[in-house]
Amino acid sequence: MERCNFLAVDIGNSWYKVLASDNGVISEYQMPNALALFDDQYYEKPYDEEDVVLEENLIVEVKSQAIVDKREIYYVGKAAARQRNVSLTSFNNQKVDEDRTYILLFGIAAYHAVSFNPQDAELCYELDQLAVSLPTTQYKEKKELFKQRLIGTHTVILHKVPGIPEPKEVVVKLKINDVIVGAEGACAYLGLTRDQDTLGIKDDSLVKDSAKGVIIGDLGGDSVDFVGIKNNKPVASVEGEPFGINQFLDHIIQKVSKNELYKFDSRSELEEKLAAGPSEWYVEPFAGVKKDISKYVIPQLRSMAMKYLEHFDRVRSGSNEIKGAARYIAVGGAAKLAQRQIQEAAVKWTERGRPIELMFPENLEKLNVLGLMILAKMNQMKKQHGIVSDLVSTRG
Repeated sequence: MERCNFLAVDIGNSWYKVLASDNGVISEYQMPNALALFDDQYYEKPYDEEDVVLEENLIVEVKSQAIVDKREIYYVGKAAARQRNVSLTSFNNQKVDEDRTYILLFGIAAYHAVSFNPQDAELCYELDQLAVSLPTTQYKEKKELFKQRLIGTHTVILHKVPGIPEPKEVVVKLKINDVIVGAEGACAYLGLTRDQDTLGIKDDSLVKDSAKGVIIGDLGGDSVDFVGIKNNKPVASVEGEPFGINQFLDHIIQKVSKNELYKFDSRSELEEKLAAGPSEWYVEPFAGVKKDISKYVIPQLRSMAMKYLEHFDRVRSGSNEIKGAARYIAVGGAAKLAQRQIQEAAVKWTERGRPIELMFPENLEKLNVLGLMILAKMNQMKKQHGIVSDLVSTRG
């Protein structure tokens, strides 16, 4: 499998997290889930092209059977987040049915291909396996349709590419040979228990605890995806909920804009500031003027943490298969941002007599994409050698 190309993409409502393996060479990216229409009339040419970073200047055009409108050109990711007409995800968005999913997904795949071949104006990038995620609420009904739309050849044109002569375009032919779809949360369990290289079990104690039951709460942008694990396999009766950090980020952004006269470019700008820690929880509406925003941040994180635990309690009470679960595990980027507040909220739940002792694993914000890479490798192994893992049931 070392000669294979794998791409694992955790399609988050806040970030696309990407793990790529090209002939064994590992690359890692993340891109804000942001999109904006491109208008050549208003494009500002850089003074010094050598200072332009391609990742921050992604302007893409997609020709694919997966999308409806094949004529538009878009800013994607960090480039889109800086635009006034930026489009962020809507609440409870349906990823498989929306063009933005494919534009962003193919855009980041094309960027990865170009980063390996920076001087080519036209190139073909072939993927043996593409592994993508869906929320548990969309996984069952949409996974087959998602696979059908992704398999095949898609053309991505990168516009205004620095370092390339006029017309400053790079054409990338993406050939996707096979797709595997993972359920968010279940992928995190794979990332926790399986080794990236050998694909073997690396955490025997967690697998043993699954005999009593394990609940994973994957807290994301617009959904919290709960997965129950029983005897090392997902439990069908556990479903996700339309709840996430984005509504709380939006509230912080509105308060800061109104009271401190500072407008964030996007949720991702605020998230990066929160991830950097309390020492960075300030804004500069004017040069040299710093405004503390922790008074807006902390109450929102506390509110989110309490509701997150309420969802956890509802899930563990609603499924007979995982009552008395041995472990409760918090994963996802939003859970990492609010870890302290979630732990404080857990103390209050203990005082109420309903303790929820949460485990916060290492790399909790990356576990889904790590699990997706494992799924990609498992699926390729199955194709080549007919080997089926006992956890292939977590995908479609």
